[in-house]
Amino acid sequence: MKIAIGSDHAGFILKETLKAWLGEEGFEVDDLGTHSAERVDYPHYGAAVAQAVASGSADFGVAVCGSGQGICMAANKVPGARGGVIRDVNDAEMTRRHNNANVACFGEQVTEPEVAIAALRVFLSTAFDGGRHEARVTQLAELDRGESI
Repeated sequence: MKIAIGSDHAGFILKETLKAWLGEEGFEVDDLGTHSAERVDYPHYGAAVAQAVASGSADFGVAVCGSGQGICMAANKVPGARGGVIRDVNDAEMTRRHNNANVACFGEQVTEPEVAIAALRVFLSTAFDGGRHEARVTQLAELDRGESI
């Protein structure tokens, strides 16, 4: 399974931690930057991760900034990306089960590395429930296409 990962400067340390864990677990990782703690703008990295997932060049994405919020907003601007801010294992499970999220967004300033690793493990191993949730995910796709719902 291939994972696209990216962060801004405020998420760089947690990104590196998650990237190392992913590698240890045998995932193929595509690091889309940033590659230092020097100040950069999160929209570039959230979009890059989301584009990799939406295009099919990655199975899932991981995006990290200070809070997780801004980079998640950027990721969700890309049609086909469904990002959720993940703060714990419950968030990870529910964004996959109910929303079929394909981008996990973390905040380095609000989530400890051990919690982020545990949550990412759950995110990557949890299947979408489908059923009654399928209609809602379809509506999100309609919004991506600029359609009214």
